[in-house]
Order: sequence, then structure tokens, then C-alpha cells
Amino acid sequence: MTGLMHPFGTRTGARARAGRAVLEGPGRASRARRRLGVPGIALAVALAVAGCADIPTAGPVQTGGTVSDTVQNDVVFFPSGPIADSSQSKIITDFIDAGTGSQNDYAVAREFLTPSFAKKWNPRAGVVVRQGTGSVQEQAPTQSSLTVSTAATVDSSGHYTQAAPSTTTRLIFRFEKVKGQWRLSYAADGIVLSTANFDNVFRPHAVYFFDPTYAYLVPDERWFLARTSTASRVAAALLAGPSPWLRGAVATAFPDGTTLNSVTADSATARVDLSEQAGNADETARSRMRAQLVASFSTIATVSSVDISVDGAALSIPADTGSGVVRDPTVDARPLVLTKGVFGFATPTTVTPIASLSKTVAGLKPTAIELSTRQNTAAVGTDTGVYSVRENVAPTLVDSRPGLVDPSLDDLGFVWSAQADSPRSLTAYELDGTAHALSMSLPADEQVVAFKVSRDGTRLVMLLDAAGTTHLFVAAIIRDSKHAPTGLGDPLELTPPAGDPVGVTWVDDNTVATLSTSTSGDSLVSEQDIGGETTDLGRPSSPGVSIVGGNGVDRVRVMTVTGDLLEPRGNGWQDSGVTTDLLATQR
Repeated sequence: MTGLMHPFGTRTGARARAGRAVLEGPGRASRARRRLGVPGIALAVALAVAGCADIPTAGPVQTGGTVSDTVQNDVVFFPSGPIADSSQSKIITDFIDAGTGSQNDYAVAREFLTPSFAKKWNPRAGVVVRQGTGSVQEQAPTQSSLTVSTAATVDSSGHYTQAAPSTTTRLIFRFEKVKGQWRLSYAADGIVLSTANFDNVFRPHAVYFFDPTYAYLVPDERWFLARTSTASRVAAALLAGPSPWLRGAVATAFPDGTTLNSVTADSATARVDLSEQAGNADETARSRMRAQLVASFSTIATVSSVDISVDGAALSIPADTGSGVVRDPTVDARPLVLTKGVFGFATPTTVTPIASLSKTVAGLKPTAIELSTRQNTAAVGTDTGVYSVRENVAPTLVDSRPGLVDPSLDDLGFVWSAQADSPRSLTAYELDGTAHALSMSLPADEQVVAFKVSRDGTRLVMLLDAAGTTHLFVAAIIRDSKHAPTGLGDPLELTPPAGDPVGVTWVDDNTVATLSTSTSGDSLVSEQDIGGETTDLGRPSSPGVSIVGGNGVDRVRVMTVTGDLLEPRGNGWQDSGVTTDLLATQR
């Protein structure tokens, strides 16, 4: 299948000889460890957000060494240079393999280029992540192409895009002889890595912005080279602003025009020197600036605290840095259920009711429930419509349209509801039923299977069915100055689940999970990092009808057709011991 134009060539549908590789550890950490981060870093972020006095807030700026991002559990590649009398085809494949070695600005890879072109080639323009074997074809005496099966691409800003099945990339190469040996006089900017080598050479890092209320930190995942000025690249990405699809939904504390002068290190402290614009920020903004930097550096093992300076002069920051801001909101470890007329948190033996809501919610005979963070409001789907339920207030029917899917809720006081026959029917309702129409560019003619608002209220994930073709989108929620929703940004398409779609949920602040059904009737569960990779969570032992996200060990729960709640454990799924009539969503 021929795709769109690609920065490294034409996307249309080589065994890697990476040279010598030194194994220093098990490679990239598991997804769970990447989300949790290094324990010391997680602690540092918590301290910084809480305003602990251990985070320096004043004092003279001292010049340290460049921040070292060396992580011991890495595979370090030492690719080989050109072999004498290599054919053009050999030069291409060995040049591609040399892309694993970023040392000295890809010095080995540049050995395959003519001296003049070696000065022009930009290996950092992006990455094509390939699968399987590529094929070289001669097109002219001094021109050949390499076609590879494409798994994903990464652009120069670190944005990861998973490729559609059967996508290929065709790269053009031109040759000249230098001292009797073939060398490349042209190659597309960027590098090509196998999926295995990409996982060893690149690392995901989230840069963090604020939601419009400055109550939550919101991740924007990027992929950068391991061991190569990562702190500087993360800081620069943060200052450059959010990814295009997130714009309008998140905010930054850095004043307009702020740029990065340098990032240096003194022990475990990253000293970030900014341009003069940063000096115009007030105390609140300065606290938020550091909170963003601390969160964004949390995946860099050598950084545990942050100091900020402006053109070399220390920036005074209040001690209560980021007090009250929340990163990756947690939920109760117990499943939230409706069982035998009781709405509450369940264990295998009891259900503890939500005292202020349980009776009212159960009385509506719900088909779906989503509970607010403060546990004083719920969005309730029923056979007759969607209700808002508040403590000490009679239920309000906010949406009585026919054919509604399960509603969602945000903590700014809006119930989200949509009809199954069109994504553009999505409407946000105030708790009293006041409707807010939304502008959006989602498809108009697909079926809505499920949707959910993120816990921080900045994004919405939607699972669609287009006549048997599944689409999974995430879109930014655009709000007005009073935080009322006005629309959705241009959606980012994620990797859809295999099989027939059943449900979708938020797992953490940067991960969604989907439930689908295979042609044989088995359930399939997968997780998708927004801006990253997909992980197959396997097949629950019984067919599932709904899915909700949690935290920590209980990241995902699936309710089966018999009401049993299953949880992933190791390489399989385990019965939690809880049986229920309805599995509800916690915010």
C-alpha cells in the first residue's frame, strides 16, 4: 500500500548488521517501570510539587558540567565503518546499520558519505522504524533505492507515529567514487532503525504542561536518543510548546518567547538557564515553571532536582513550588460497582456504598456510571437517557436523545453524552442540563462505540466503528475562559484494536486501554501510549463486556458476561473474586 510523502522519502509498503554492540543491561525498562519512573525521581517530583525545602530556591548560579543522561541499563552500539571495495548495495545496508551509533554526531555513519555531503546530512531529522527485511533496487548506475516495511516514524521533535499495516518507506541514495571507493553523495536526512534497535537507542520522555485550571500536569510524550543531551532536548521541547494536537487544551507557565540557554549539572541538580523573558514571570508562574521542568525531567535518572536561572542570574522561586498540583490522578484500588442495588467500592466479600449517591444512582436502574473525583457527582446512563446525579439534589435528565452510548464526566461540572450513530453528536451538558454544542472534525458517519474524558479533563478518547473498520482517536478538549467546553481539537489517530471494538478507558495520564472481541469470540485487551507504542495485554479467560482503568497493579479491569471482574496478572488474567451487575468508572 502506498502512503503519503514522508520526510525521509516516499512511504510506500535489511537485516540490520549493527556492528558490535556492548550489552550493559536488559535494555529499555518495561512499560510499567517507564510509567512509574526511577523511584528516586518519582520522589523528587513529589517533593518538588509539594514544595519541600530540599529543592533549592535561591543562591548563586554555579557552572557545572553538561548534564549526563547515562543510564547503565542500555545497549551501546559500535557500528563498523565502510569495508574496502564494497558494492553500492553493501554501502547502503552498512550505512543504515551505522545509524545505531550516535557517538560523536554519528561519526561512523558519516564515513559512508562523500566529504561534502557528510557536512550536510542531518541524522537527527527523524527516524524510520522498520520491520523485517528491506530490499535494495538499482535505479541508475549511480542511484539506488531501499524499500523497508515501516512500523513507525519519529519526527525531529520526538513525535512517535505508529504506521498503518502494510506501510512501506522508499529511500533514495546517490553515489560518487571517492579515492576509488563508493560513497553516498545523497541520502535522506534521518536514520532507519529496526524495531529492536529503536527500543535500545531511543527512550520515551513526557514533557508536561498544565490543564487550563493549573490543577493538573498533563503529559506530552516524545522520543529522544538515549545517552545524548536528553535533558537539553526535553527542556527545549517543553519551551517549544505542546504537540499540535494538544494546542488549545493545555497551558504553560513559561512566558512567550522564552528560550533555552543551557542545561548543566551540579550533582543531581539540573541547572536550567533561560532567556530574559523568563525573568518577567511572577512568583506563581515561577513556581509552575519549575514544576513543569521537574515533572519533565522525571524520567532522566541523573536528575532529581531543578534550579532555574535567567541569563546566568539565579531566579528566585517560592518554597511552595507547585503546591497542590496533581500529576497522574489516582483512583481507589477497589473496583467501583453496582451490585444488588448498592453502588459503591467492592471487595470479594462486601460493597461499601457511596453514602450520598448510592440509593439515588441505584434507583435510576443504570446501564453505565461514572463517578467524580470528589465522589459527590455521577454521570448515569439509563435506558431512558443520561442523568447527572448530585448529593442532596434530585437527578437531572440532561440528555434524552435516542440511541445514546455510555456517558462520561469531567470534574469541571460537565456531563458528556453522544448518540451512537455519529461522533459529532457529542455534547457537553452542565449538571443542570444546559447544553454546550461542540465544534469538532471527527468523522460524521461512523458509529460511536465508546468514549471517555481523561481524569485531568484535557483530552477525550473515542472508539469508532466504520462499517467493520475500527478507529481510535484522542482529541484535545478546547474550553472558553470560564472552562466550559467549546469543541475538540484535530484528533490524533492511535493504533486501533484488533477485532470488533467493545470499550475504551483511561489507564493513566498517558495511556488508554481497549477491549475488543476476536472472530472466535474471545476478548482482546491492549494498551496504547499516547504518542508511543501499543502493548497486547492478552485474552481474558471469559468474554468481556466492559473495561475500566485503575492505577498501579490494578491498571485494568474487565467485567465478563457473567459479572466476574478479571485483572491482568503476569502473562495471564486472574479472577479478582468480585462479581457484580455493573462495573463503573472512577475519575
